[in-house]
Amino acid sequence: MFTIKNFEDNDNVEITEQLGAFKVVEFQRDLSVNHVTAQTAFYAAEMNVRRRQLICDVNHSNITIQAGAMQWMAGDVKATTGIKGVGDFIGKTFRGKVTKESAIKPEYTGTGKLVLEPTYKHILLLDVADWNHSIIIEDGMFLACESELQHKAVMRSNLSSAAFGGEGLFNLGISGSGVIALESDVPREELIEIELEDDELKIDGNMAVVWSGSLKFTVERSGKTFMGSAASGEGLVNVYRGTGKVLMVPVRQ
Repeated sequence: MFTIKNFEDNDNVEITEQLGAFKVVEFQRDLSVNHVTAQTAFYAAEMNVRRRQLICDVNHSNITIQAGAMQWMAGDVKATTGIKGVGDFIGKTFRGKVTKESAIKPEYTGTGKLVLEPTYKHILLLDVADWNHSIIIEDGMFLACESELQHKAVMRSNLSSAAFGGEGLFNLGISGSGVIALESDVPREELIEIELEDDELKIDGNMAVVWSGSLKFTVERSGKTFMGSAASGEGLVNVYRGTGKVLMVPVRQ
């Protein structure tokens, strides 16, 4: 049995979100400063630049995390590779290569708590079931998920999506039932959520960071003709078509 003090119950720590096996804690101020760095730390906190950490409850579910993300764990928690054979190893190696994610994501089992490394990015918790049990995420956003979720490399529907859409040829797809934690450059308060029902969304640039796996993604001319595209000043746009949801950042950092 273990007891953790001066962490979640610290006056300087706020639990900003909780879903499934995960909690997001946010340090309201950086107190580890000196007379040189105090002013910078003060204004950083005022502008919502704060340290955040993900707490994972291994009692609730086995947890899969990005390689190297673990900071500490308490209780009878064990780390495994999550590899279920040679074929699984080959598949995960290929998926890591094409999606620019770590090939082997450690899986933590047992009973206890797992705390990940602090980050100044924003941590988003999404229930994949709310996305019709399938999402596709932008490269580099994966932080952790409940291990019941399946991972796969999702190839673009056509080469133009990769060549002209500002995206890679593959993205990481997550499917099943469970919660996923993502690292985002943009806070949830600024993310725009668009829900499509047998409709389409056109975006000038790669500003969509999460979208339903049920949506078809292509890159097309903004106008029906090359002259129309030139006249609009937009050229090519990313198109998400079908039924599902899209999370979009308002501006690329």
